[in-house]
Amino acid sequence: MSTFIFAAISLLLAIALMIVWSRWRRAARADYIRTYMFPKGLLDKFGTHRPELTLKERQLVAHALRQFFLAHLKSGCKFVAMPSQVADDLWHEFILYTRHYEAFCNRAFGQFMHHTPAVVLGANRQDNTGLRRTWWYCCIEENINPKKATRLPLLFSLDEKLKIPNGFRYMADCKGVKRQGDGGGVYCGGDMADSSFDGTTEGFGDFSSSDAGGGSDSSGCGGGCGGGD
Repeated sequence: MSTFIFAAISLLLAIALMIVWSRWRRAARADYIRTYMFPKGLLDKFGTHRPELTLKERQLVAHALRQFFLAHLKSGCKFVAMPSQVADDLWHEFILYTRHYEAFCNRAFGQFMHHTPAVVLGANRQDNTGLRRTWWYCCIEENINPKKATRLPLLFSLDEKLKIPNGFRYMADCKGVKRQGDGGGVYCGGDMADSSFDGTTEGFGDFSSSDAGGGSDSSGCGGGCGGGD
């Protein structure tokens, strides 16, 4: 009996240590993303494609892109969709710095994160799932209630804030705008919990019991990075 008890205690301790280590690892990855310094010259190169943006505005875009990467990490590296045209532009430029981007992904996620274009809620169920997931974790990152947001997280407000041509303009709750019949071109954070787009709200709050992320493996990420569920 004593041998059985010893073995059971040892197993419980091993599980507890694994959980603690996994949470520490996820927290370390999140800190790395938040403090990551983008490659020298990247923001200048980005500026050649977006000459209307000041350096301060380009730095704001970089902050929003970090928020997107955090959403990917915290989801357990499930598929997340990009809601901002201008943040998507910077992401694409970052990927062109191949060596830096690969090293970033390896340290931030434990695997490569593939690029996907910016989208809005529509007919594509996978895009919708990814967008709802991004909304959820960006809201949590800024202490916003994803179900009843009174303001937008940075990533969803960015295109409007910087007046990006053909950007995606969001409002936290645009029911009033819709009632007035002039809601064209405005996308609503409140729609993230609306199943009328594809018959589901998959991705909206499909998080694990841990705030640090949904993955259970030692890297803090579950499944493939960026390419889908």
